[in-house]
Amino acid sequence: MARTAVVSGVGPGLGAALVRKFAVEGCGVAMFARSLDYLQELAAEVGEETGSRLLPVAVDITRPEDIAAGFQQVRDELGAVDILVNHASNASWKGLLDLTPEEFDLAWRVSVFGAFLCSRQSVPDMLGQGGGAIIFTGATSGVRGRAGALAFSSAKFGVRGLADSMAREFWPQGIHVAHVVIDGLIDTPRVRADFGLADQEPALAPGAIAESYWNLIQQDPSSWSFEIDVRPAGEAFFD
Repeated sequence: MARTAVVSGVGPGLGAALVRKFAVEGCGVAMFARSLDYLQELAAEVGEETGSRLLPVAVDITRPEDIAAGFQQVRDELGAVDILVNHASNASWKGLLDLTPEEFDLAWRVSVFGAFLCSRQSVPDMLGQGGGAIIFTGATSGVRGRAGALAFSSAKFGVRGLADSMAREFWPQGIHVAHVVIDGLIDTPRVRADFGLADQEPALAPGAIAESYWNLIQQDPSSWSFEIDVRPAGEAFFD
């Protein structure tokens, strides 16, 4: 029986790679983002490649009513949720004195509150089916703070705490909750341009990260991982 996966915060990098990986593995995949245009293009492309069912859903991740309606659409069209990836995030690359209260609040609402809302919708489905998997996309900034990224760092710390608390609550009930620390830059043209990465500099391949997420989902309950970190080869990332 095909599983149903929800990926929140789908964009052209890791989000798209996760959608493609889940579809290749035969899952029906719901994609959450604010704009439908990109999601519809991705659904057409991946659906043609894999034959899996792709469902684009326009939601504001910070609005409880949007999330409730989105998950109901998923259940109606794809079935109960087996897999959730809380991938949505928001970042303002500013320090304390430059960051506005609105920017700080938005980072938390997207990353932490949005993950809470999506998890709250997914867990009853998983409990009703005897298990499931929820994976949170984290970052190095969620393990150690980063100067000049106050909102992003504090929100990612919140994401890690949410994941840790949920793992302790729901592992005994058959739901594998895990947290992935993305320790490095993800290799997309936009990221390379924004951060000034040269072609030869190491970066994380989105498809390879997606494989790591799938490996977590496939783990046997006798040997679940709560947290993994992924980084590109290169001594600089161990400094």
